[in-house]
Amino acid sequence: MPPSRSDLADFTYFLAIARHRSFRLAGLELGVSASALSHALKGLEGRLGVRLLNRTNRSVTLTAAGEELQAAITTPFEAIGAAVEALNRYRDGPSGRVRINVVVDAAPLLLAPVMPKFAEQYPDIEVEIAANNHMVDVIDGGFDAGIRYGGTVPEDMVAQRLSADLRWVVAASPAYLERHGEPQTPDDLQNHQCIGVRIGDGSIYRWDFEGPAGEFTVRVPSKITVDETRAMLSLGLAGMGVMYGLEPVFAPYVATGELRIVLQDWATFGPGYHAYYSSRRQLPTGLRLLIDLIRQMQPLGL
Repeated sequence: MPPSRSDLADFTYFLAIARHRSFRLAGLELGVSASALSHALKGLEGRLGVRLLNRTNRSVTLTAAGEELQAAITTPFEAIGAAVEALNRYRDGPSGRVRINVVVDAAPLLLAPVMPKFAEQYPDIEVEIAANNHMVDVIDGGFDAGIRYGGTVPEDMVAQRLSADLRWVVAASPAYLERHGEPQTPDDLQNHQCIGVRIGDGSIYRWDFEGPAGEFTVRVPSKITVDETRAMLSLGLAGMGVMYGLEPVFAPYVATGELRIVLQDWATFGPGYHAYYSSRRQLPTGLRLLIDLIRQMQPLGL
């Protein structure tokens, strides 16, 4: 018996839940409430006569039947999605939905300058941006692409450069520097209050510098540690300590005199932002247009 229209819609829900192992995350991807997904899956399981998911308060796992169904229908549904996406070339204007996962600083530095023009040029394309510093499997997460620093892009992905290499610098407020003095070399940081940053893999970031003998890293003393840029900035602007980050992040505050760059001669460059996506899937039209516009406008150079 061929599947009903209800089955086809519920299969889409089932695949999203199977990818995320979470009703909440699947709902965010699909724009559907977790309770609606739960109701739809119960209906699907009832019509099929088998349990597809094991659900507890803390986890969602696939049953053997669920694993078999996921393996059987994933490729056909991806093919349907690619066929629908291909119809964009026949429309007056491209449409669709793009989901991207980006490292936090890329949202204001790279995407914010581009999105107003993108929205104006392509009003029928929806863009969902998930900003976090944890490495995410974009395929399992249901994303079309990710944006990360060049050196962190998974090797099995197609990557496109979106910016020039980025300069990493040390900054502090004038009030802090008046109280504690200005460090002259990276070794001087051992006598300063440094604001540590916990990066996506859970480690505390070591500060990178470049001197006469080449690049080197410094483990700085940190009584205060944060895991994202906004918290670091708020503390640094309040005079709580010395910060390490991307020069473009500090630039607006340097321009107003709220921050000062120090150890300029020791600053180093790191890989710029890259978009990455699976080579096994057709590139969605909206994603291709967004990448093209970023590369055209070059908010961080190229």
